Amino acid sequence: MDGSRAYRTLDDYLLPVPAFETMRADGNLRLAVPSGFAAWYEERRTLLAGRMTEVERAAATGELVDVTIERGQLLISPIRRSPTDDAEALKARLYAMLPRVRITDLLVEVAAWSGFADRFVHARSGAPASDQSALMGAILADATNLGLGRMAESSRGLTLPRLRWTAEWHVRDETYLSALAAIVDCHTTHPLAQVWGPGDTSSSDGQFFRAGGQGEARADRNARYGTEPGVLFYTHVTDRFTPFHTKVIAANAGEAAHVLDGLLDHESELVIREHATDTAGAVDHVFGLCHLLGFRFAPRIRDLNERRLYGLSPLDPWPTLRPLVAGPVNVRAIEENWDETLRLAASIRAGTVSASVMLRKLAGFPRQNPVARALREIGRVERTLFMLDWFDDPEQRRRTGSILNKGEARNALARAIFFNRLSELRDRTFENQRHRASGLTLVTAAVTLWNTVYLDRAVRHLRCSGVDVPDELLAHVAPLGWEHIGLTGDYLWAEIDKPRERFRPLRLHQQVRDA
Repeated sequence: MDGSRAYRTLDDYLLPVPAFETMRADGNLRLAVPSGFAAWYEERRTLLAGRMTEVERAAATGELVDVTIERGQLLISPIRRSPTDDAEALKARLYAMLPRVRITDLLVEVAAWSGFADRFVHARSGAPASDQSALMGAILADATNLGLGRMAESSRGLTLPRLRWTAEWHVRDETYLSALAAIVDCHTTHPLAQVWGPGDTSSSDGQFFRAGGQGEARADRNARYGTEPGVLFYTHVTDRFTPFHTKVIAANAGEAAHVLDGLLDHESELVIREHATDTAGAVDHVFGLCHLLGFRFAPRIRDLNERRLYGLSPLDPWPTLRPLVAGPVNVRAIEENWDETLRLAASIRAGTVSASVMLRKLAGFPRQNPVARALREIGRVERTLFMLDWFDDPEQRRRTGSILNKGEARNALARAIFFNRLSELRDRTFENQRHRASGLTLVTAAVTLWNTVYLDRAVRHLRCSGVDVPDELLAHVAPLGWEHIGLTGDYLWAEIDKPRERFRPLRLHQQVRDA
């Protein structure tokens, strides 16, 4: 339909064919697969046959760790909990040493380290905000769900007109995204962050927030979260605990469509190679697109026993796995639509259209679109390879469980910060809801960075005192605590014009009592 956003044809969303062919000829598609179908097919067929043979042999001889396949039934034992009493004791000892700090002072310190405040540039002039107190107040009003009016009442020296002017001219989706990237990059390069992971793995999950008042009209209901209306803040988190992207989605929307948006649209220096979700994100189309775009998709699938494997060659050599195999992949569907499927992936990579828009568009056709069918078949190949790795590699299962647990732990911090108005969204506009989510994500990232810096100082103090603090235990001490942070009360910005030149002293009196 001409002039319509909702009813444009599929072709209107994609790169023009001449532009796509030029990029293809120049080797500039920026995809992770060969441009020709034959090369892709031969490589995947060989790999899949090899992995089927390896897992078949291990399954037949009982060599799979915590996995059994008997009479067509798959049984996978749960992952054993990793943290030990020693790790919990170290966590308690380190957090007891962290200085107490108001959330206002914490933001000022993190701004000095990362420069995130300079990313909130004026919409017209491009200059950083000159009223730093009003900027921090506006951010905190979003993050704590307080709102500008109540923030003005709770902040000494801040007025509602100052907050409104700063929010209108400096606080936007793009400035929030840029400011978040500044904090993420600062945290990623911190030495202590390296003990939590290599920094190239991430997870994403939706966190439900109820809607109330005027915001109730814009919210949806999902029986998974009860009978009350609300929305999801869908957030991507690295294996080093830093959130690097967030968006607001409907409570009853499928999360799978939004998995790739955060991997492609963040502005940080992160290079994500592997991404995990829970079962809600584990659909074949996402497996297919992740493969084409160069991401390893590693979800934790709850109903794995009900998922089937697919082959690219005759299945006779694998009798143990045969009951788990649904049948062959529809290779013809992939081959006939290979070029258009690559054009779809290249368009998403180039930013012509977002992955979530295209996945919703493909799912909305009354009859399955040929490109959607090809993408599903590619996804079946990739999901089969992933499932074989899941059976064969306990480290993969542990890694996926670990990164998802980190995302859930960050959600607990977010819930603690977003405490005002009973944690209910009462905003009339979708823009204001997005700002709430962005402010919350930025402040949780700031808390993560601040905790990391001071945990590092506490660790160095203990090590200089002759205490053994092994990295193996530190890996279980998350920088997500908030008991030492003053989140409530009056919001004072006394330190904003005189940045702290030295770090705050650790609370070493606790160590004296423990000695």
